[in-house]
Amino acid sequence: MQPSQKIALRIALIYLIIGAVWIFATDYLFLLLAKQDLTLYNFFQHYKGWIFIAVTSSALYILVHRNTSRLFYSKKQLEIKETELQTSNEHYRSLFHHNPDGVFELDLEGRLMALNPVGEYIIGIKESKIRERSALEFIVPSEWKKAGELFGKVVSREPQKFEITVRNKLNQERILRCSLLPIMINDEIKGVFGIGRDITEFRASEELMITTEKMSIIGELAASVAHEIRNPLTSLKGFVQLMSSTKTVDASHLEIMMSEIDRINMISGEMLALGKKQDVHFRMEDAVSIMSHVNLLLQGEANMKNVRISFRDNQLPLPILCDQNQIKQVFLNLIKNAIEAMTEAGLIMITMEKTRKKVRVVIEDNGIGMEQERLDKLGEPFYSTKEKGTGLGLAVCFSIIKRHKGTIRFESAVGEGTTAIVEFPAAE
Repeated sequence: MQPSQKIALRIALIYLIIGAVWIFATDYLFLLLAKQDLTLYNFFQHYKGWIFIAVTSSALYILVHRNTSRLFYSKKQLEIKETELQTSNEHYRSLFHHNPDGVFELDLEGRLMALNPVGEYIIGIKESKIRERSALEFIVPSEWKKAGELFGKVVSREPQKFEITVRNKLNQERILRCSLLPIMINDEIKGVFGIGRDITEFRASEELMITTEKMSIIGELAASVAHEIRNPLTSLKGFVQLMSSTKTVDASHLEIMMSEIDRINMISGEMLALGKKQDVHFRMEDAVSIMSHVNLLLQGEANMKNVRISFRDNQLPLPILCDQNQIKQVFLNLIKNAIEAMTEAGLIMITMEKTRKKVRVVIEDNGIGMEQERLDKLGEPFYSTKEKGTGLGLAVCFSIIKRHKGTIRFESAVGEGTTAIVEFPAAE
């Protein structure tokens, strides 16, 4: 039965009951009051209809007023809820359509259900043309497995943040920094929301900054490397002159000459590897081996400035997942900064160890140190404690370490030196 029918039936029953009660009650009451006086009884009978109309009208008024008040109150509350819902929808639409990042919605099968204008611009295709198409169509095939695993985690109620490469309509690759989170309705997952920021240009600028700083380091190293190579060349020249004058070949001299040649070859090889433009590839590397190569490159500059580098090698490999050239660049920059912080003969202590699930590298010098105010600004681009510094060196270091999911921090005191502490996740 419809609610309106129930209300109508209720009013009719109430009216019927009131009418029946009125008739029997008034007849009995008027007989008692008239006491066999027919004239008085007729008078009561004549006016009881009017009295009944007045009573029932009042009752009906009260009843109808109460029910209509409830109806109007419910209608008002419904209108308020609709307004709130509309406002909420407007907020959602504003967040969706005017977001400066690409916003998209996926169903549980990974199909695109909605895409905002910025997302259309990144992909280069209108939403209407890609709706209900698999999102994997726009991801480079080499990252399909990664995307599938991340999507599965989100559907399992684990929001994810990651970077992924997509292809647009022109087949150009774009790097997106994405966040995925589940759509929950009544504690049930109905789909996935995603936000993607195009960081292609940012990453290109970052790579350019890293390359620029790398070439700057190589330029500064040139003099010290030349000095480092000159020593073995002097030895080689002396042995060649000796063999030329004596017309004899000494096996021990040949062994020393080969050792010096290997040293020159190693130094030049490291310089070539550092200067060569290479793609970023994360591989399992030994942090101790990387530091050993960096130490070899910087020995010349350290000797020229009367600085001793003490590298405590515990003879145990410390595996990390990294790009070898970028980590070399970080170590080079930090040790060069330590060398330049010396005003006289100084000492740089390098220690490496594994703590829990991290590999820790500590580079400690006994240089001039710095105030807390300067310490807090380290890593900001174009802020440098050196007279002719650009501040890009440490900015690049911070960027590289962040990309490797590590941390870098400094401890310093004026006149007591500075300690740089770098930590990486240890590879299994």
